[in-house]
Amino acid sequence: MLGITLFSIFIFIVITIIVIEVRNERIYQEKRRKRRYSGTTQAKEKPKNDVKLEKDKQEELKETKAKKEKQEEKSKEKPKEKKEEKEENKNLPTCKYPKFTHARLVEMGLSEVESKEFVEELIPQLEEQIPLIEVELKNADFHKMERLTHSLKGSTTNLGTGGISDLLVECNTYLKTGTDIDIATVYFEYLKHYTKELREQYL
Repeated sequence: MLGITLFSIFIFIVITIIVIEVRNERIYQEKRRKRRYSGTTQAKEKPKNDVKLEKDKQEELKETKAKKEKQEEKSKEKPKEKKEEKEENKNLPTCKYPKFTHARLVEMGLSEVESKEFVEELIPQLEEQIPLIEVELKNADFHKMERLTHSLKGSTTNLGTGGISDLLVECNTYLKTGTDIDIATVYFEYLKHYTKELREQYL
């Protein structure tokens, strides 16, 4: 009788343990399922947020790029406008002088023939120097152009006034401080013009 009672108690304890374990397993599985479900939902929601953020970033980048392009276009236009205005306001030399005369040599006591001979000797010097000045003009070397025109200025002013003499005085004075290549080019073109005029006048 006692043996049956003890056996019954043992069976009851075993069944109770099994029931508790089964219940605990169910609870564990339920929690696990909930965790998986919540993790999947977050994973699904996260990419949506990421995609939205990515789109926002792309839109911001497009707007920034468009603004930069507009600013670049404006900055390109402004200097161009300023340059055009500057060119319009630039006073280029007109270089209009009276015809060259050797009267100074005559006043010094030389005869008409002797005076003309001195001028005739000057013309080849001018024609030799013109290509050298042109080289320095292309190099935009104002210092060398000033030196070359300085020696010619001395020769022409000693012989006479007007034409080539007045041009070289004005040109050389500008080249001492000026740095505008357009103005220097105008002076150079007139130098060729007045040298040709001098040749026609004396040779």
